[in-house]
Amino acid sequence: MSNVINEIDAKHKREEALGAFQVGDTIDVHVQIREGEKERVQIFTGTVIKIQGGNSIRATFTVRRIVAGEGVERTFPFHSPIILTVEVRRKGKARRSKLLYLRDRIGKATRVKERRGDDPRLAKKEAAEQPPAQEPSEAPSDEPEVAESEESSAGV
Repeated sequence: MSNVINEIDAKHKREEALGAFQVGDTIDVHVQIREGEKERVQIFTGTVIKIQGGNSIRATFTVRRIVAGEGVERTFPFHSPIILTVEVRRKGKARRSKLLYLRDRIGKATRVKERRGDDPRLAKKEAAEQPPAQEPSEAPSDEPEVAESEESSAGV
């Protein structure tokens, strides 16, 4: 039974990750919208208030924004084919796993402090993606080496 479930999950999982974002980050979610025969990309910008489901096929994240004074929340599945990309606009500092208290706030009170400095988890990921830097080899030059102190004292 579990083999069948694992096969179905593997078939529907997304090949490439959406991006590295956490609760509190302000993100742009690019969603493919179909209206009849037409297709277009709609961008939903907001703050991530909840991530749930872990690494399973049922994992979701909820994004909240304020539109015309009303709070609007959308919950997106991580492995949905209608989500094209997710871009992080601003990293937020959150000390909780779910920022549901933002639902009761309006105006400037809905802002989340910005996370400053390098996040060690992201630094490890970037280091793994970049190839190791090669040191330039010293090539012999035909010009004689002249010390800078001799040149500066000759011009005085």
